[in-house]
Amino acid sequence: MWVLDDRTLDLVTKIPVGEDPHEIALSTDQHTAYVSNAVIAGTGHLINVIDLNTLQPVKDIDTQPFYVPHGMAYHNDTLWYTAQGSKCVVAYDVKQDKPVQVLGTGQDFTHLLYLTPDGNRFYTTNVESGTISIYEKKVLPPYMPPTGVLLANAKPRLEWRQTLVRVGYGAEGFDVTPDGKHLWTARPDGHVVIVDLIRKQVQAEIDTHVQGLHRIALTPDGKTACVVSVKTGDLLYYDVRTHRLEQVGILLKMTRCSVLKRSGVPA
Repeated sequence: MWVLDDRTLDLVTKIPVGEDPHEIALSTDQHTAYVSNAVIAGTGHLINVIDLNTLQPVKDIDTQPFYVPHGMAYHNDTLWYTAQGSKCVVAYDVKQDKPVQVLGTGQDFTHLLYLTPDGNRFYTTNVESGTISIYEKKVLPPYMPPTGVLLANAKPRLEWRQTLVRVGYGAEGFDVTPDGKHLWTARPDGHVVIVDLIRKQVQAEIDTHVQGLHRIALTPDGKTACVVSVKTGDLLYYDVRTHRLEQVGILLKMTRCSVLKRSGVPA
């Protein structure tokens, strides 16, 4: 893991991590970084823990029996991560140092993860199934048995429930608008798909005519979607309201890396 000066982009130091680092998540106090080691072949099972005060490795989290950790999010002392080799999302309590919940997607290549600020919803891209998982924690009525008569002690249930939205094969990078109402995701065939998270359905699709789209990020004001092609180096800027192309830029050098500012805002 490279540590850069956020003003000059000069290299500060290199911190040793696993053989196939992919994503970085920060603890709430931003004193600890977590680095997922995917090892896409299906054997990855490590998340590196880094002390950002000393810039030194602390330990490794062994995710077995959940394989190929990738996308991550941190909330209330819990590190959430996708285990794409096991088709699930895992909630890992960092104080108890163990997983406390596992939620299966039943989808192939469950890859990137977004957890809402209240912790009651999360979204994943399931790349090889061509779907988005919308998981939400819901209060459900008491279960009605086949007899049609509720048990005397029947009570409402608080459970996680999943809805799948088909967005097309290869959809990987995604971001959510600041109001939490829409999700933008990009496919390598040049299409950007916009999902209505309230209605849980595709709202619109944009054909950019640029191959190799991989990652997408929305500006903090939610007005512009930035989409990058790892095939051509194009950086596309779309107006979130009108879905119109605003600007095209070129990345001079393509590198595969995860970058986070100290503030936690993607750079």
